Amino acid sequence: MMGPHPTPDPTPLPDEITDRVGTDAHVLSSEIVLPPVVPQVAGGRREARERAVHLLYESRMKTRSGPETVADQVAAPDEYAVDLVRGVEDHQDELDEIIGRLARGWTVERMPALDLEVLRVACYELAHRPDVPTGVVLAEAVELATRYGTDDSSRFVNGLLAVAAAELRSPPPNL
Repeated sequence: MMGPHPTPDPTPLPDEITDRVGTDAHVLSSEIVLPPVVPQVAGGRREARERAVHLLYESRMKTRSGPETVADQVAAPDEYAVDLVRGVEDHQDELDEIIGRLARGWTVERMPALDLEVLRVACYELAHRPDVPTGVVLAEAVELATRYGTDDSSRFVNGLLAVAAAELRSPPPNL
């Protein structure tokens, strides 16, 4: 009785080929085997913000870093979503200081998790993405808070971000 055919070890490709098809490709028998392509989720910045909030929430619940959570996704997030996740993670102390200082009666630790992630994304955009109009940041954050937060989330997010926007986007004083 014959057993299954042994699978030959993959053979690496010459450098000039790996430059074109990637380092994960290899030769198996006489065929070039390419790594599976992870599809990117399509959408605009609205969807990217929503995805970023979900990724940050997932990271928080799993106590993992944002980049680790992004790397584990079956469908690769939009580049803007990845930028938001990295930006929030890189500036989290700064963002939490702003949010904590402006949130009357709330500490960052006691805020509903999704509200906090929405606020972090919006404050990151206000502080570090001057290419995004202030009105867009506020409207998108309020929409996300309405969709995923509590009954009071949209009012809370809107009020806090209005003050944050005035602080973070105000023109510098004339010298």
